This record gives sequence, C-alpha cells and structure tokens, in this order.
Amino acid sequence: MRHNNHRHVLGVKKAHRSALMANLATALFTHGRIQTTLAKAKALRPFAEKMITLACKAAATEDAARKLHYRRQAIAQIRDVAAVKMLFDERVSEFTSRNGGYCRIYKLVPRIGDAADMAIIELIAADDEGYSKPKRKGAKKPAKAKKAETAAPAEEAAAEEAPAEEPKAEEAAAEPKAEAAEEKAEETEEKK
Repeated sequence: MRHNNHRHVLGVKKAHRSALMANLATALFTHGRIQTTLAKAKALRPFAEKMITLACKAAATEDAARKLHYRRQAIAQIRDVAAVKMLFDERVSEFTSRNGGYCRIYKLVPRIGDAADMAIIELIAADDEGYSKPKRKGAKKPAKAKKAETAAPAEEAAAEEAPAEEPKAEEAAAEPKAEAAEEKAEETEEKK
C-alpha cells in the first residue's frame, strides 16, 4: 500500500520534480546559498543531504571503485557533472566532521507578486554550532546562592525572634474567636 508516500509533490509530475530538484541542487552546491519558495526549499533539503552523504561516504572509503560508484550515483540524480565534481572534490571537506544536518532553511517574507512563502536554503559549515538557546529566567541560580549566603545569618536571627512572636500571633487569633463566642452567648441570653 502507498499510504503517506506523497511528500513534497509540489504540484508537478515526477519527471518535472526530479529535474527541478536536480537544478536546485546544482545551484545550491555551486553557490552555497539560494533563495526559493519555502515548499521547494523543504523538498530540496532531504535531496541535497542525501547527495552530501554520498560525497561523505566517498571521502571516507579507500576503495577507488566504491568512490566512483558513489560519484555516479550522485551524477544520476543531479545530472550536472561540474556540480558533482565541485561537491565531491571541494565542498565535501566541510561536511566530513558533521553527522547530518548539512542544510539550513531561513524563512523570508512572502513574495509580493503571488504571496508565496519564500525561504533561503544554505549549506552549513562544519564549524557552525547553530543557534544558541536563549537563557531562561530561572537560570539565575548563582545569584540566588549568593543571596542565600547573605540571607542565612538574617534568617537565623529571625528564627530566634520568631518563637517570641508566634505566641502573640496565636493569642491574637484566639482573641477574635473568644469575642465571637461571647457575642453569641449574649445574643442567646437576650433572646431568652
């Protein structure tokens, strides 16, 4: 069964789609960064990453026949010998230390003519660490530790004074209850 096999169809036939991916990949490997629609960029990323993986496998192996096999597989998909040569000979050194995630997509504002969502897709360098995560507000623990150290003597002094204050608080809470009980008793006596 062919359930859920229609990913990135782009509204065209298979031959058109494969030619489109080959042209976009050629431009991406040649220039390193291209601007296209968001749907095409999302379709191009897995295609380009598979070609880069072939180049990494060819760089990792010592067998000349296997290297040629990987290169021919890429040429069959990309259809541009110059782009494959550039990928396998020059650009592969950027990707050998990475374990996937060779492309990045940036979303842009919609295109003015037809309001299509636009994007930039680019190749990521090996030394790129990606986005840094923003610090959370709760990450100020070292400052709290300093406050806790300075507040510890104050808390001890307050703890010593607290037992003297607690009975007063209990007496104050007990007084309104006693007054309320007396008022109820007076009311019942008046009614009798």
